[in-house]
Amino acid sequence: MKLRPFFVTLILGVIFLLSLATTSVYWILKPSPLPLLAGGVNQEPITAVFLPKQAPVMVSLLTNPDRLDGLGRFIASPEKRRRSHQEIRTIEKTLLAKTGLDYQSQIQPWLGEEITLAVTSLDYDHNPNNGIKPGYLLAVSTKDQQLANEFLQASYSADAIAGTSDLVFESYKGVNLIAQQNPNLTKNTPLSATAVVGNMVLFANDIQVLKESINNVQVPDLNLKNAPGYQKALNTITDPRIGIVYTNFPALSAWLANLPIPELPEITQTLTIAFSIKEEGLVAQTALIGVSGDNNGSPILSEPVEAFSYLPANTILTATGTNLNQLWQQIETGLDQDSPLQQLLNRSIGYLEEPLGLNLSKDVFPWVKGEYSLGLVPKAEGGAGDWIFIAQKSPDVAIDDVLKQFDQWAENAGYTVGNVPLLDKTVTVWTQLKATVNPEKKSLASLEAKVNGVYANLDDYLILATSIEAMSEAISPEFPKLIETEQFQHIIEGLSPDNDGYFYINWQKSEPILTQKLPIARVVEFGVKPLLRNLRSFTLSSQGSQDNIRRATIFFNVGVE
Repeated sequence: MKLRPFFVTLILGVIFLLSLATTSVYWILKPSPLPLLAGGVNQEPITAVFLPKQAPVMVSLLTNPDRLDGLGRFIASPEKRRRSHQEIRTIEKTLLAKTGLDYQSQIQPWLGEEITLAVTSLDYDHNPNNGIKPGYLLAVSTKDQQLANEFLQASYSADAIAGTSDLVFESYKGVNLIAQQNPNLTKNTPLSATAVVGNMVLFANDIQVLKESINNVQVPDLNLKNAPGYQKALNTITDPRIGIVYTNFPALSAWLANLPIPELPEITQTLTIAFSIKEEGLVAQTALIGVSGDNNGSPILSEPVEAFSYLPANTILTATGTNLNQLWQQIETGLDQDSPLQQLLNRSIGYLEEPLGLNLSKDVFPWVKGEYSLGLVPKAEGGAGDWIFIAQKSPDVAIDDVLKQFDQWAENAGYTVGNVPLLDKTVTVWTQLKATVNPEKKSLASLEAKVNGVYANLDDYLILATSIEAMSEAISPEFPKLIETEQFQHIIEGLSPDNDGYFYINWQKSEPILTQKLPIARVVEFGVKPLLRNLRSFTLSSQGSQDNIRRATIFFNVGVE
């Protein structure tokens, strides 16, 4: 088994354990005010001392997996209790399938309260002659050091007796290291080197990775725990948590592309995420460092913008806030063009531009300086949905001139521009006219008009949509709106009232559309499908910036239909 897929599987396994908490917590918290209401524990990963400051990614579970399994035993429904327990057992067997180990008999007796997986370096031996060899580390706390040592000795003895590997023993700075070397292979097997340091058991893919981890502990200036940026980010997240995810975007990009990058004097563009259990879901508090813009900026909103009130109740994806032009400028100048975030945003923007045929950053964003809302609405007949965009008019923007430019562009592209009455409003429609012939009566033809865009110029807002049906849902006062639904009101209650806007996805309804149109969504869906099976929706709310750290909260809803 190759190291990269093996390590990715381990990371997804830990994240999956986090997700199982969200599956159960709704049913747990409803009947009883358990201590879980606190959301988790007030601690950070102890194992960060083993990692270098430039580590590409770290995923830490700050609770014993059996505690998550125990959550399921409080579920009211016996059917859901069995499912939660079965999912825990399945992920345990999947993670250990390639090792031949049994979790309950060999690992459970000594496993402690923390499991951390990390990519420690992009090329741990720095040897250009043998290619790029990333370093991988699995650090596990133990509640019984003697049982942990007995497990390791028994495992290595069994391999030695079977002749599947040779054992190498080495003492390094007072720590005993053990490495397995397969005599029939030129490279080590996944996580083949081991060491016990205090109450932590370390597994790595090479003994050199273990040596570097020990160096990091003994020289505090080298390790991630004492990195100023990492500590600065954690200090902004005060809620108890059950897990921490940390990524260094430049290094992560290089790891994903299997490329080395020069060691950086300072870490730039890092993201720290703390996961907490909340009623009916999981809350992820994020701290993003390295994006240019205001060093200190308080949230400017205390409630959803008025433009949000035009989105229909069946909206499955929306982004809403104020001053879209300023936001886009910050994104374009603040993120490296090669970073995963920038690439994802560019692909997503390209998808949004396709239905209307517009260049959003040039044709739309510059004049959107007030409130805005963007929504994706499913079509009754299925297939790709319709987009609705609502923008507040600004006093310093001549909206009539903007619309004239739109109409001129549409005519130059071959569209027919005309006004039609809709409900009690007059809207402008861009259509493509096409003559069709009846195949059974070739002498008879008809004219078809395909609507490619429609806009309504209201008193305070401009509304653009990709169909007449979507426009009618937006402007009709009798059609239910998303902001009025119990589901979205519940989501807002789970987030801070002070924010800079929302990004919302009804995952269960939008997943077929997103995975069809966005390649990155297909990758995410395939990689973390077990997590998404129980997810109903997730909502991101930004909370401004402080000391050059941008804060946001993500609410993963698993409790409301």
